[in-house]
Amino acid sequence: MTIAVRYTAARTLDTAPVEPASPGPGEVELAPAYVGICGTDLHIFHGDMDARVSTPAVLGHEMSGRVLRVGPDVEGWRPGDAVTVMPLRWDDSCPACRAGNRHICQHLDFIGIDSPGAMQQRWIVPAATLVRLPDSLPLDRAALVEPTAVAVHDVGRARVRDGERVVVVGGGPIGILIALVARATGAEVRVVEPSGHRRILAQKLGLTAWNPAAEDVPGLVRQWTGDAGADVAFEVSGAAGGVDTAVQVLGVRGRLCLVAIHPRPREVDLHRFFWRELTLIGARLYDRSDFEKAVTLVADATIPAEQLISKVVPLTQAPAAFEALEAGGDVMKILVNCTDDAQGAAV
Repeated sequence: MTIAVRYTAARTLDTAPVEPASPGPGEVELAPAYVGICGTDLHIFHGDMDARVSTPAVLGHEMSGRVLRVGPDVEGWRPGDAVTVMPLRWDDSCPACRAGNRHICQHLDFIGIDSPGAMQQRWIVPAATLVRLPDSLPLDRAALVEPTAVAVHDVGRARVRDGERVVVVGGGPIGILIALVARATGAEVRVVEPSGHRRILAQKLGLTAWNPAAEDVPGLVRQWTGDAGADVAFEVSGAAGGVDTAVQVLGVRGRLCLVAIHPRPREVDLHRFFWRELTLIGARLYDRSDFEKAVTLVADATIPAEQLISKVVPLTQAPAAFEALEAGGDVMKILVNCTDDAQGAAV
């Protein structure tokens, strides 16, 4: 038997033994090493996604690990290979897939939400979802490849170019990663974040961070840009005020990239969209090229993953880790250590 973290009802997680399965044709069995807890996992924990998630549900999609066994017809992988997983399974037949947008398949199986995820000691996934990791990359840092791939996709969707001025509204894990990827692209970046802890971390990473609760952010942007406004704004806060800030900081023909999931409709200053010919861009998930670039960015320390990891806990302490993240405080990214030898105490 192996151990898995399962969502069973709103605000209820357990760690339970599960019967291990064998990989079938085209599948591999993985030994997850580290799994990150993300905002979507918290939404599930709160019960916000009960219409989509079947209980009991094994959570987790930000992961790193190693191949244990390969199923029939699997080529190119062998036990011991270090991997992460692009947790998307598409049908290849819907209009989105036929148009080349398989990552937003109209019947998408997001592994870790719609089907069992990585927060367990053994995990069966399609071999097609594997992304190879360099042996030199520590597996704890590699657990940040998936959220980095989100940031790579977001920056690409926004068409950020060298020398542009970019405002990231929301300095959580994805916001910070977007800021770092945009900076690596050659942009000048500012982060807007009310949390003092997150602003300090951004500053330690060499980013300028502003407090929207105490500073006039649109005024600071006008001063920074010579009254031109930002070229690109990313809305990563998920808050109504964040939407307003992202719109207000943009200059003529600026691009607003919507990253956060807003559970309800928001009021938007459409007159400003008309007046400045702004563009709204949606950004969701990633494709394989985004994942491969993310591996490179984490491996070469363009993304300083070790500075974003606040805490590592063993699998048996994952339920408490969800509560710690929910409480906020001085926490950025918590990883769950799923290895067999890590279940005695926190790492």
